[in-house]
Amino acid sequence: MLNENIKAIRKSKGLSQEELAIKLNVVRQTISKWEQGLSVPDSDMLISISKVLETPVGTLLGETVAESKVDDLKAISEKLEVINLQLAQKKAARRKILHWFFILLCVFVGIVFAALTVLNSPYLGWDYSDPETAVVGVGFHAFEWLFIRAAPLALIGGVIGAFLTRKKE
Repeated sequence: MLNENIKAIRKSKGLSQEELAIKLNVVRQTISKWEQGLSVPDSDMLISISKVLETPVGTLLGETVAESKVDDLKAISEKLEVINLQLAQKKAARRKILHWFFILLCVFVGIVFAALTVLNSPYLGWDYSDPETAVVGVGFHAFEWLFIRAAPLALIGGVIGAFLTRKKE
């Protein structure tokens, strides 16, 4: 049983006899003898084998271990399909969020532009001899000045972004 378990676990880990021998600091023939049942590793070597194969000593000494296939294509393809589906869902959700962000950006720019047009810069008629009024008036003027220069770029960017992130059917 020990010989079959060492062989099955070694193969399931994708190791050759030579690779296992190098990791255990023994010659390949020693591994071959263990797997053929011609000799048995001592207790210290059993512990080393269990560490290298990442398997409990009890499993090595226990019942026959079913040899697992390293390249089970069906299981791998099923996992990849699930991962691809999850990635596609995340990408669609991200695209939808971006699309609505661009639409809301355009709406925001339009509302602020309409508000500034209707208000027609009321701060220009304020009395700036009062320091508080002067600070607020300069703030409004700076906002309006920056907005008028940045709004066209934001609007164009929002329209292009909304167009590029629309749902393609």
